[in-house]
Amino acid sequence: MLKIKGIKVHITEEEIEQRIREMAEQISAYYGDEPLCLICILKGSVFFTCELAKRITSPVELEFMSVSSYGAGTTSSGVVRINYDLGTSIEGKNILVVEDIIDTGRTLKYLMENMKTRNPKSIKLCTLLDKPERRVVDMEADYVGFVIPDEFVVGYGLDCDQQYRNLPYIGFIEIEE
Repeated sequence: MLKIKGIKVHITEEEIEQRIREMAEQISAYYGDEPLCLICILKGSVFFTCELAKRITSPVELEFMSVSSYGAGTTSSGVVRINYDLGTSIEGKNILVVEDIIDTGRTLKYLMENMKTRNPKSIKLCTLLDKPERRVVDMEADYVGFVIPDEFVVGYGLDCDQQYRNLPYIGFIEIEE
């Protein structure tokens, strides 16, 4: 396990809550009264998805998937795996994939292409954090909470070897050498 020297707060709990309210208003305005299926990408986006869902005024359905390209380290392995797939069909539904962070873009590109083959009515991507400096594939989200620099972050669902997800803020970690 990596040894953490410290965690520096980058985005406060209050800033996160405010931005989620703004994003929910945008999403609600776009979909109006049309039903929307949020696909929460486990485990990292569960906090974000729940807070976002509570604030969206359109009718909301929740689904969950687990997709991974990380192991116990801090860098992507580049190999995308679906660890847990949807429990229902998304054919003909408005889909909003909700992710915690877009880094290299490989995982989300794979996932979005996979979702399109399932014939949804529409599909959009929402992410709490975007790290464009790390992008290796062409991938953009329709809704972005915060653009962050190329630092490893934890908190608000994001982890380092399954630790620190429960922090109410997003922070940069300092790893002991």
